[in-house]
Parts: sequence; structure tokens; C-alpha cells
Amino acid sequence: MVLQSIPHSILMEILLNLDLESLCSVACVSKTLQSAAVEALPLLSTLHLPIAFSPDPRTVKSGVIGRCRGMGMRSLTVNCLRLDDSSLVGFLGPNLLELNLVCCSLLSYKFLAAVGQLCPNLRVLVLQFAAQDSPEVFNRNLAEMLTRCLFLDSISLKIRGAADIAANSFSAVEACLPKTTKTLKLKSLLHQDAICIMNKLRDSENSLITTYSKNLAPPPLSPGVMLQCLSLTLDVISDELVITIVDSLPFLVELHLEDMPNRELLVHRDLTNRGLHSLSTCRNLVSLSIIRSRQNHQVSFRKLNDMGMFLLSEGCKGLESVRLCGFSKVSDAGFASILHSCHKLQKFEVRNALHLSDLAFDGFDGIGCPITELRLLSCSLITCESVKQLACSTRLEVLDLCGCKSISDSCLDPISSLHHLSSLNLTATDITDYGLSILGQGSSPIARLSLRSCKRVTDEGIYRLFHGAGTVSKTLSALDLGQISGITDRAIRTIASIGVGITELCIRSCFHVTNSSVEALAMKKQVQGEGKLLRRLDLFNCIGLSSGACGSFRGSLFPGLQWLGIGHTRFSSVGDANFIEFCSKRPWLTLCLEGCEVGCHDGWQFHRS
Repeated sequence: MVLQSIPHSILMEILLNLDLESLCSVACVSKTLQSAAVEALPLLSTLHLPIAFSPDPRTVKSGVIGRCRGMGMRSLTVNCLRLDDSSLVGFLGPNLLELNLVCCSLLSYKFLAAVGQLCPNLRVLVLQFAAQDSPEVFNRNLAEMLTRCLFLDSISLKIRGAADIAANSFSAVEACLPKTTKTLKLKSLLHQDAICIMNKLRDSENSLITTYSKNLAPPPLSPGVMLQCLSLTLDVISDELVITIVDSLPFLVELHLEDMPNRELLVHRDLTNRGLHSLSTCRNLVSLSIIRSRQNHQVSFRKLNDMGMFLLSEGCKGLESVRLCGFSKVSDAGFASILHSCHKLQKFEVRNALHLSDLAFDGFDGIGCPITELRLLSCSLITCESVKQLACSTRLEVLDLCGCKSISDSCLDPISSLHHLSSLNLTATDITDYGLSILGQGSSPIARLSLRSCKRVTDEGIYRLFHGAGTVSKTLSALDLGQISGITDRAIRTIASIGVGITELCIRSCFHVTNSSVEALAMKKQVQGEGKLLRRLDLFNCIGLSSGACGSFRGSLFPGLQWLGIGHTRFSSVGDANFIEFCSKRPWLTLCLEGCEVGCHDGWQFHRS
């Protein structure tokens, strides 16, 4: 009766401020709200689906999501792992300002042209394509889109899965980049193509200045002047490329470069101190990322050392975010120069730094850096002494020590007292069950915890983690126990009965986990009552599971499951009737047989259609 007394206009205004998940939940309360929710669906201006949730064509066309298609749609975010062009065209329209489509394994390049034709007012575009055989088709459709979408503020185009990086080309960007673009992200392209794009932007700017030099009025802004954020994934990063970027983009605020070179490329070009020095003239630079990834073997910037870091830190004192990988010749002094010079530094990440040790963080407590995210990946010389220094930064929200093999229990006491810590990665460290008992008694509100490959962790440690009197047992939502031989059914039963907030669980390659664990997880809702539903479960390579585990996937069990990884298990290829029925009744469930990490964030481009 109370709901019926609320004016319809006010009720609709309230519902239109909810996201899709909340709207569907409200519809279950009463017939009045259900009717209002159905009316509100086509009027939603924003539809942002969780990235880990990949709907199928049936759900998009005729389900709840399909009802959201309306002329008022202004912002759309969808995981397109199982969707093709026909499933998405209906959402496009002149009112659409923001389009984020990720994991587009089935989307064709022709979809770009459709975006140009139907969304002329688009401001933000994010598209992740799987590589196809026709770069010419890609550029033709990209050119058509760019010439029609004249108000694009941010463009992110990623092509993943190409066997040869040379197959990708973004020549249309060079010729047709809208003058309004401030952010440009491209993956993957050739080093020489990137230089051509930058030169085009610089020539455009110089041409305008020359044309208007006789007039008192200033020239209109060129794409080079507008562009402030640049992210490129290439075959190789070189001095020539970095210097060209610096010369072409006078107001650069963010620069992210990543490469994966072979040895032959590095004979002729590479990044040295000279290229890093050129960045010191970018006085507006706030975020810098230079990543050299591995391709079958570890490579690094062999001609880049501490001197380059000194020059960079001296010129770019306003840096707030720094990510570095492949700086194997840089020592503690070089990394410390960044920490001591950049007083606004909030995010600091270093990977595979062979000479980074505790000395780089000596006296860190006196620097006063407002660091909130710290990631030290595979830095073998980092010990607990560094962590104790870093723990003085009470603002820490993210701490990633993945692969730091000297990290042990002694540093978990200061970590457990960080009152803002929400994400902790201890993958392949030397912590034990005793360390987990310390975490379990601490006050850190950790939501995401990775213990993957921690060889000395056992069931007892998981028990202590969840039965401690601390905060973590209540705040933990994502837990990674992958590749730990000491994890058995006992640990999983503990999680199922005590882990009230767990929505994401990875137990891949836990060989001693059996069907009993799956049964316990299937009953998680009933055991916990008001506990959160399990959304994502990774069972990849759990060879202890038998085909009988299929019986746990039936009826109303696992009611909230959105992603399930079952590759390399005995029941992944079994045509069990219960399992088939379970999947058929859940069109929103993504079943991964490819061994992707949870959510298929990486590797989706290799999925079999």
C-alpha cells in the first residue's frame, strides 16, 4: 500500500538512478515495482554490465538486457565474448556518447563502420578485437568511423592474438584522427607506424601555426595539441619513438609504452638514457609507464642505467604514477631518485628489477610520498625490511609482492595493521600458515588476496585466516589459492562455511581437491544464509575431480555463478545431463575450457567459438 501511494513520476525517477542489477533486484519485491521496473528498462541512459559477465545473444536480444535498448542510451559497457555484430547494433544510436566493448572475439571489423554511421556524437570509444586476416578491411572501416565521429575525446583500439605484430596497422588513425581527441590507446602496431602517426600530428600542428602566423588570432587546436594521454603497444620502444612523441605532443600528461621485441630488432634500435632524458622536458607528465615484456626469453633495456633515471626524475617531479619493467641495469640509486624527487607519487610499480634491493627504500618513512599503490613484482632482492619501511605509508590500498621470494611471515604484522589495504598479492612468496594467522587477526580490510604458489601454506593456514578475530574474514571477496599442493577439501569447506563475502575463488592446479569441495561450494548460500553468492570459480587443472562432480551443478545450486573455469579436468568433456541442463538454464554463465585466468581477462582471443 505504501508503494502504491508514491507518485508514479517519483518512483520512475528513483528507478532510473539504479543500475541494471539493482533494478532487477527491486523488481522482485512486489508487482508494483516489477511493473515500474519493466517500464524503466527502455529508459535507462546507462548500461554498464560487469566485465566478468559475458551475456549470450539470446540474453541480449530477448532477455532483460534486450529491453534496455532505447533511443535514450548514452553509455554502454559490455563483455562481448559471445556476441557478434547483430547482437550489438541495436544498442547504437545518435544519443550514445560512451561505448566500451571488451573481449570482442566474434565482432567483425565492419562494426566500426556501423558505429560511425549510427553514433555521430560519440565521445568515448573502447574496442578490443580479436585479430583477423584483413588489416585493409580494418583500416577502411576505421577511417569511415573516424571521419564520421568528429567529437571523439577518447579512443582505445586493441587487436589481440595476431601471430605477427606486422599484421596490425593503424594507418587510418594517422590520416583521420579527430581534432577533439585527448586520449589515444592503440595495440598492437609497428614502431615505424607509431612514428608516422606522431609525425603527422606534429606536421599538422606546424602547418596550422604557419597558416595563422600572419594573423593576430591564435590558430585552431590541432590533434597534436589536444592529445594528452597516449598508450601504445609496439614491437619495440626506441629513442627515436620517444623523442618523436615528446616533440609532437607538447601537453603530454600520460604516456604508456609497452613492447615485446625479438633480439634482431634490438640490434638496430632500443631505448637508452637519451630517450629517457627527452621525457624530462615533459613538465606536465603525471603518469609514465614503460614496460618491456618477455617473449620466450627475458629481455631488458640494456643501454639504460641510473643516469637515465636521474635525468628523468629531475625533470618530471610531478609524476604521480610510475610503472617500469625491463630496467635490469638500474640500481637502487636510480629507483630511489624517483621516490625522492616525485613528492606527489601515488602509484609505483617495478617488475623484474635484478638490482632493486632494500636500500632503495631506506629512509622511505621520511620522504612523505602519498603512495596508495605499490607493486614490486619478481624483485628477488626485496626482503621484509623493505616492507616494514613501506608499511609506514598508512595510505596504502594495494600491495603487490608477487614473486618476491624473500618475503616471509615477519612482514605480515605491519601489513595487517594497514587500515586502507584492500588488495594484497603474496604470490610465490615464502609465507606460512603462521603468517596467515597474523593476517587473520589484523585490522586490514583486505578484499582481494592472492596466495598462489605459496608452497608452505596448508589447510591450517586457511583455517586460521578465516577463524581469526580480525577484519579480513569479513571483508575478503576474492581469494586465489592456485597451485598450492597443501590445499585440500578441508580448506575449501572452511571457505564455504566461513567466507561469507567470497564471490571469486581460484583453486586451479590444487591436485588434492576432490568432488567434496565442489559439493561444499554448491551449498555455500544455504550454509551462510545471508552470505554473498559465488560469482566466479576457477577449477582449471584440478585433476582430483572426477566426472561425478557434475552432480553438484544441478537445479538451484550455484545460483549466482557467472564464470566457471573447468579446463583440464575430468568432467570438462563429459556429457553429464545435470551439467548440460545447468548450463542451458544459465545463458549468463561463461564456461571457460581454455585455461584463462578468472573472468577471461587475458586469453579470450583464443577461445573456440
